[in-house]
Amino acid sequence: MTNDLELLARIATALERLSSAAPEAPDFDIADAFVWHAAPEGFEAVPHVNRVPLSLLKSIDRAADQLVANTERFARGLPANNALLWGARGMGKSSLVKAAHAEVARRHKGLKLVEIHREDISSLPRCLGYLQASTARFIVFCDDLSFDRDDTSYKSLKAVLEGGIQGRPANVLFYATSNRRHLMPRDMIENERSTAINPAEAIEEKVSLSDRFGLWLGFHNCSQDDYLAMVSAYAKHFKLKASAGQLRGEALEWSTTRGARSGRVAWQYVQDLAGRLGQQLHV
Repeated sequence: MTNDLELLARIATALERLSSAAPEAPDFDIADAFVWHAAPEGFEAVPHVNRVPLSLLKSIDRAADQLVANTERFARGLPANNALLWGARGMGKSSLVKAAHAEVARRHKGLKLVEIHREDISSLPRCLGYLQASTARFIVFCDDLSFDRDDTSYKSLKAVLEGGIQGRPANVLFYATSNRRHLMPRDMIENERSTAINPAEAIEEKVSLSDRFGLWLGFHNCSQDDYLAMVSAYAKHFKLKASAGQLRGEALEWSTTRGARSGRVAWQYVQDLAGRLGQQLHV
């Protein structure tokens, strides 16, 4: 009997060594922003977030006011909506999320920003488990969220946002950006319409994910005047030594070569100009 007990004890000890150690509870006090990694699970602190001040985001005033107000209510513990920022590329969707967090976090120190990568969406429930155990409040942010054909991870996201038994924790809000209003490619939706036994129900299943976002903010291509206003605002903020005529001429030529006008194109021109002038851009 003694030998049997010793053998069992050795087996138990060996199994303990083989089993993976339980993940440590994250310390959310060390930073205001984090990146969630699904494998191995954990939160990477981000000491300096790559963002620009809210005042430099031009031509999106209405969207900015709505997102900041929604974030402010959430930070104060009041009801707030998940937000979907959709539309034209390069018009400041992700920049607005980061700027809105910075704006509100100055007044509410317990507000954290957690980025989750698109490919890790299936791990979102595990991520929320850690956040729910914290006393802080979190904006979970997914940039360029979309789903392709045969991708079923959107179902778990739907359940987390509103539909599941638990839903999202009270201290978590979900913000996402996408070029697609319904997060699905048009041909995927059309395929469901043409092949499903009940086309209406199939379409409803695909597009209902976007309905989980109570706040929809649309971003559209900017005019030439808006584009030049962006360039001018950047140049003034960073004190770039260039005349108004030089800025206008070069910025228009830059947008022509890119075939587009957007906040991203304006920023890329300003970076090129600052490099040629030998000036630094300290955001």
